[in-house]
Amino acid sequence: MKVKYTIQVLFVLFAVGILSSCSKWDVSPRDQISTESLSETKDGIVNVTNGVYALFKDQVEFNGFIDDNNSYLRQYFQMSDFASDDIVCGQVTTDPLYYSFTYTHSPDQANSRFFWYVSYKMINGTNTVIDIIENSGKIERDNMVNQILGENYFLRAFSEFSLLKFYAKLPTAGNPDSDPGIILRTTANEPAKKARATVTESYNQVIADATMAASLMNQSRGKEFASKEAAWALLSRAYLYLEDNNKAIAYADSVINSGRFTLESASSFPSYFPNALASDETIFLIAYTQQDNRGKFGSIASMIYSDGNSGWGEEFASESIRADMDDHLEDIRWKYIDTLHKDDGSIMTKNGIQVFYITKFSFQDGDPNLSSPVMFRLSEMYLNRAEGYAKNGDETKALADVNEIRKNRGLEGSLYNSVPAGETLLDVVLKERRLELAFEGHRTFDLIRNHKNIVRKYWGYHIKGIQSPDIDPDNPPTGYPELVINWNDPIINYFIPADEILANDLCVQNP
Repeated sequence: MKVKYTIQVLFVLFAVGILSSCSKWDVSPRDQISTESLSETKDGIVNVTNGVYALFKDQVEFNGFIDDNNSYLRQYFQMSDFASDDIVCGQVTTDPLYYSFTYTHSPDQANSRFFWYVSYKMINGTNTVIDIIENSGKIERDNMVNQILGENYFLRAFSEFSLLKFYAKLPTAGNPDSDPGIILRTTANEPAKKARATVTESYNQVIADATMAASLMNQSRGKEFASKEAAWALLSRAYLYLEDNNKAIAYADSVINSGRFTLESASSFPSYFPNALASDETIFLIAYTQQDNRGKFGSIASMIYSDGNSGWGEEFASESIRADMDDHLEDIRWKYIDTLHKDDGSIMTKNGIQVFYITKFSFQDGDPNLSSPVMFRLSEMYLNRAEGYAKNGDETKALADVNEIRKNRGLEGSLYNSVPAGETLLDVVLKERRLELAFEGHRTFDLIRNHKNIVRKYWGYHIKGIQSPDIDPDNPPTGYPELVINWNDPIINYFIPADEILANDLCVQNP
């Protein structure tokens, strides 16, 4: 009940900002909180901070109503992974996730509009807490207050970084000094109309916020809250995107050498995701309880897994990722892909697509729709460091980090002694990233930032224009168009939502 009370308080404070008309653009993503409206006490800043965390998972009123399918994390994972080559679309759906599969984006796309809206609600919340602590003079600074301040800087940095990935070109995919980034909002009281900063300016803000966060946080509130190590992990990821390899390596080193985290072993990894909150591999996650469970109609798992009744189960692990995994059937990471079989033992198909469910977001407390999604974990730090080493030409250290992952995933007999013929060192690292971090929101961006195309040369409803033909469930169509998205294609970026463009004439639209 305490969590629900905090969320309700936050929503009142955020004053959702519905306009007076009945237009479908009836929403203001720039709504603000004034410091005068909050209790300027330690309890007040903790409550608002906890409320910002709740926005990751809660169903927020948007455009005048609450949609069961709308939550920040549901859109975060679907907008990233459904646009990749890791997940195949099993049928036509009216859910806006379909636009991510097909790259048929528009400014009024519901999932993208919601994600933008909630992202700036989170940023506005963090700005309010930061302003109170730094400028009001009413709260005495101690270790706990500094911890809360650091968490808000972290949450702002994470929100900014996530917006950049979806709505701006990645730094290595364009001209970051001139390409438009995001609207930077760093105080609680700013004009509603504001232009987009450049990509370089936007990443500089992410780095500054995450660096400040790391300098402030020295208390532990649990893995469901930000920490110094979580800020280091964010810095490692951000510098990897900037291709500042030495700093990506250095911050990964800081996390790895902190002594706080340990990779799950081959025997324990199959139960890692359902028990991520208790795991020593987890750096930061969003904690869900049964009270938070969105069930069949709104959980992250509902589209990618079903026990027959628990979810829609309309999207599957793609033929592309399974081809990479087929090299080693002993790889324990197969445990998170659930093959659906017929009574005769053959693989079930749907619309000509073999059904390989994904269970990384299932089975917390045994519930098929419940998980606490992991945002940062130790294995990513090894792989960030490996990629940095690879790009610096250090084969020995890069392969050592890749092997550290593999020996903990049941591949002790298949470690790399050298780069296989026909591959590059970067190929080896990126393949391992794909296998290890599959379905966790990385794949699309890993390809684009490394100038690699998104290749979907397999049957599925990601192909534009496919409606509902009469398909033999056991025989995929032939002669269908193959979808390849070039790494520098403008359609990769989501449009800035129409809500923002109509209300803020200083904000330029993506091409």
